[in-house]
Amino acid sequence: MSGGLVALLDDVAALARIAAASVDDVAAGAARAGVKAAGVVIDDAAVTPQYVSGADPSRELPMIKRIFWGSLRNKLLIILPALLLISAFIPGVIPFILMAGGTYLCYEGAEKVWHKLRGHSAKEKAPAVEQGPEAEAKVTKGAITTDFILSCEIMVISMNEVADESIWARALILVVVALAITVIVYGAVALIVKMDDIGLHLTTKDSAGSQRFGELLVKGMPTVLTAITLVGTVAMLWVGGHIMLQGAYDLGWHAPYDLVHVLEAPFAGIAVVGGLLAWLVNTLCSAVLGLAWGLVVMAIIHPLLNAISKKKGGHEEGDVRAAIAGYRPAKRDADAAS
Repeated sequence: MSGGLVALLDDVAALARIAAASVDDVAAGAARAGVKAAGVVIDDAAVTPQYVSGADPSRELPMIKRIFWGSLRNKLLIILPALLLISAFIPGVIPFILMAGGTYLCYEGAEKVWHKLRGHSAKEKAPAVEQGPEAEAKVTKGAITTDFILSCEIMVISMNEVADESIWARALILVVVALAITVIVYGAVALIVKMDDIGLHLTTKDSAGSQRFGELLVKGMPTVLTAITLVGTVAMLWVGGHIMLQGAYDLGWHAPYDLVHVLEAPFAGIAVVGGLLAWLVNTLCSAVLGLAWGLVVMAIIHPLLNAISKKKGGHEEGDVRAAIAGYRPAKRDADAAS
């Protein structure tokens, strides 16, 4: 009897070790996938605050909460099952999906750079300046739709990083990635959106230190938002460019990928900082490639959009993105007057 009990305990211990190893594998896979998707995550965190900008402060957190749950539904109920089916039955399609997402990242990043240089970046924003339940629902729906595009990219990038795992391990890793990234992104968005309110509250305190810190928060938030947008743009170009490099290599065109490795090789041998310098060279090359490819896509897409808009009576710059997001900008004053 005691022997049977000891054997049972040994079996339980062995199962516990296997389970612990599986948890470690899932955690490692989720971390690896999350790091690769970091560029899109940063852009997601930079884009979302624009949708609640100008809203009633009392409605900011409820709106973010609705966007959070919409994002989670996008990832877990739509994107995850679709990716698992694709990876199980037609895995050869994943590199093309990944490159399509990379092209979108390059296009978005290049367009932001282009409009910034031209001084028209503000036209791309669709702030939630309208009031009332209908306007709030419209803007929230638009944010969830935009999040769907970014979530697709995050999940596809993550899937590609764990493609060698079993289907159940992939599913578990992607669930962990979806939960972790959604919580991190929208937790950060909530903090960013309410930071100025926190600062204003601190300015009412009796402590001089609290007042100074509150003033610093209020004055510093525009700079923080600008920095986040800049980092998000660079990250989009870097991640998008790297996806295109890797995708071209996987499809048999090795020259661009090999050239980047030739450029980073002299730095890799430098003591202590060699790895960092090589990574920076690789990142810079990927970002430059992403910008170049994004500009090419812009040169193709914009004339098509202009041609379509002429048939429909014209459109304001940025209307296409806004329409995709479920938001329709107000007409120009001149149009309204007529």
